[in-house]
Amino acid sequence: MILNDVFRDCVRHDGIVSVCSSSAEGKGHTANTWNKYLIVTDDGKILIPCFGFHETEKNVNSDPAVEVVIGSHEVPGKMGMGTGFLLKGTAEFQSSGHLFERMHGKCAFANRVLVFTPISCRQTI
Repeated sequence: MILNDVFRDCVRHDGIVSVCSSSAEGKGHTANTWNKYLIVTDDGKILIPCFGFHETEKNVNSDPAVEVVIGSHEVPGKMGMGTGFLLKGTAEFQSSGHLFERMHGKCAFANRVLVFTPISCRQTI
């Protein structure tokens, strides 16, 4: 299981999410949101609501590989208070379909959903 119990506990608490992508020219870009907006599906996908994220979407259209950092100061980590994770995987944007509808039901502001499929998840703190 890529997403373990500590990760799932982290997502349930207040914290920040950073989505890192690269342009076709290799220029990095980071967009942020909050843990409370995420949905982790039963099959391990992470749904991230989007209203902005336009640069991220442009980058993902040319290279779907992204890195996601998720953390919370409320969950004990390896060395005390706080934990965080680095996930690597692929992303796609959807503006219709059941995953979009599920996200829009939670976050009415979302006009798209970033569907992140992790291939690795490493606890960093």
